[in-house]
Amino acid sequence: MAHDENRTSYITCPLCEATCGLEVVTSGPDVISIRGNKNDVFSRGYICPKAYALKELHSDPDRVRAPMIRMGDTWREATWDEAFAEIERRLTPILTEHGRDSVAVYLGNPTVHNLSSQLYNTVLLRALGSINIYTASTVDQMPKQVSSGLMFGHMLSIPIPDVDNTDYLLILGANPLVSNGSLLTAPDMRGRLRRIKQRGGKVVVIDPRRTRTAVEASEHHFIQPGTDPWLLLGMVHTLFAEGLVRPGRLEEHLDGLETVRALAQEFTPEVVAPICHIAPEAIRQLARDLAAADRAAVYGRIGTCTQEYGTITSWLVDVLNVLTGNLDRVGGALFPKAAAGSRNATGVPGRGRGMRLGPKKSRVRGAPQVAGELPIAVLAEEITTPGEGQVRALITIAGNPALSAPESERLDAALGTLEFMVSVDGYLNETTRHANVILPPPSALQRSHYDLAFYQLSARNIAHYSRPVFPLEPSQVDEWVTLLRLTGIVAGQGAMADVAALDDLVAYQVVAREVGMAGSRVEGREVSELLAALQPRRGPERLLDFLLRVGPYGDAFGAQPDGLTLAAIEDNPAGLDLGPLQPRVPEVLRTPSGKIELAPELIIADIDRLRQGMSRAPAPMVLVGRRELRSNNSWMHNMPALMKGDDPCTLLIHPDDTARLGLAEGDLARVTSGANSVEAPIQITPDIMPGVVSLPHGWGHDQPGTRMRVANARHGVNINRLMSNLAIDPLSGNATLNAIPVEITLARRHAQAAAIPVAD
Repeated sequence: MAHDENRTSYITCPLCEATCGLEVVTSGPDVISIRGNKNDVFSRGYICPKAYALKELHSDPDRVRAPMIRMGDTWREATWDEAFAEIERRLTPILTEHGRDSVAVYLGNPTVHNLSSQLYNTVLLRALGSINIYTASTVDQMPKQVSSGLMFGHMLSIPIPDVDNTDYLLILGANPLVSNGSLLTAPDMRGRLRRIKQRGGKVVVIDPRRTRTAVEASEHHFIQPGTDPWLLLGMVHTLFAEGLVRPGRLEEHLDGLETVRALAQEFTPEVVAPICHIAPEAIRQLARDLAAADRAAVYGRIGTCTQEYGTITSWLVDVLNVLTGNLDRVGGALFPKAAAGSRNATGVPGRGRGMRLGPKKSRVRGAPQVAGELPIAVLAEEITTPGEGQVRALITIAGNPALSAPESERLDAALGTLEFMVSVDGYLNETTRHANVILPPPSALQRSHYDLAFYQLSARNIAHYSRPVFPLEPSQVDEWVTLLRLTGIVAGQGAMADVAALDDLVAYQVVAREVGMAGSRVEGREVSELLAALQPRRGPERLLDFLLRVGPYGDAFGAQPDGLTLAAIEDNPAGLDLGPLQPRVPEVLRTPSGKIELAPELIIADIDRLRQGMSRAPAPMVLVGRRELRSNNSWMHNMPALMKGDDPCTLLIHPDDTARLGLAEGDLARVTSGANSVEAPIQITPDIMPGVVSLPHGWGHDQPGTRMRVANARHGVNINRLMSNLAIDPLSGNATLNAIPVEITLARRHAQAAAIPVAD
């Protein structure tokens, strides 16, 4: 029969930043195979183990498929109308009595991999109008967004290493062979790094652990965790002291060069070496090699962001790129030009409002609001501290902050005190177990996809749209419809608000904003004319088509007839290659001065905090996190295909430290910080520097009331229980998740340690 015939679909993997092209073969409702698409214009057939898990994710019996309402300690399935009626009944009185700030929203990492979320979450947030907006950004990349915003004018104007053309790549705090790139969209990083060496170039890794990337590199230096800014300042000092500063054509576009020169004078390699544990001559040589390379780039990622001085460190990465003339240079660090949604490729080029921090702050602690959100580190206190503006209700969308937030045990307890909570999520997990209503999205294979966010961070300009592999079941609802129904409730239109009318309003507002923008490619056009040209599309496809058509490659609704449209991308299932990254300064800038702000006042003022940290006595042992190739934060641990093999949730420790502490391989160690204690089995390895231990991120699936059988069976420990929610970077609000002082003691000898179950 026809429905049993094999059918092949070409999609972009929505699970990480690499955006690999996949070939999915199905028969009726079943996935037969998932392979890399050899014809994909970007990934060329590359695939990682996570992609295979899409099949299990789609068919997972634990995945929530119908709305659920909690009745005491039990759950019942409900219709969509019943679920939204319950949300209106419980949420509206809280808004009416206590105001907009009494309702908070948390957006998790998967929302960035979801076209509906990218386009419609902002609609919900604007309608709610609460200060209490939280995302996974403040346990991840916010320092880089702040430093980029202050330097270049927009928080997504992040320079990307031109890995396909560089001769020298310096990597700090990143493990792209495991992460597949992060704030660097580039499939097959192993192949790309190997090609750097094959063409005679060099890859240098600075990391307290000899990671997969470090093993593949030409050179690796251990560094004391959390001391990256001192190393980078020592390199900046060397560049100035040895006359190696050559910004080249960028010099006329710079403001603040002399400020940076004066700042770096005190941070000699001899001064910073005892702090970062890298010898003075090695620091000088790193600076010399960077300056001498024909084409070079410095790249810092999660380890440079999730530390005490995250914004300063992120800033210094690009200071080095500027000083060596490698910013905005082929083979250096370049700014992508995304086809859709790129704010640095629309409007008047070369100048703008720049990035503003604040002025609002959190109610209890006065933590900074950045880009419209507060640090997730403050959410627990905003829930538990009485007074005007206290958070009484929470909406979570594809997030698990009960695991991923610092001092997560405290936040987990706070969630249990809320008056009402609703979660848009496919699992009954550590966070959603506290919800009163769960609204399930379709599976990743049942929705369309376009990487709005990650094409703004891509090592090559491409565009790839994926149609759904499977249709929705009659009982399912598209996620954008769910988000608009929530919008109708918080906007006062009720549970039965007209979704079509709301979607028309959203489209009207998006088009009206663009035609009213100076420098827009459709400036002054009639809104009704452009809306008519988008028919009959609705939902995400209508908005995406518009963003593509007004983008830098778009047809501008007839002004450039051969320009890009969604229809053109649909006709190319392997994607469209829009070309390599090219120099974009000064047009990419959106700073008030129209220049690269090399010495932003807020960052320069924060250097005093760095100076104060120099006199602090180092901790005997510090903890760092790590990522695993077969893991993806906390939301892929229920996939049997990814959970096979050795236990990934071990405490990595150097043999010198185990000898000193009287510990052995497989012993259960107690790791104690100023916030809490956890226990994990010891794995002895010389691949981590003495005085440093490491636990992976995203585990701790041992809470009652969840429904994730595979994850529960192999739960691991939650590293975030050890992180204080008081420790944040003051500029970005990002949590400090690395270089945590800890004490390591014996919990149980190996012979007494409990066996760790392995998923079938």
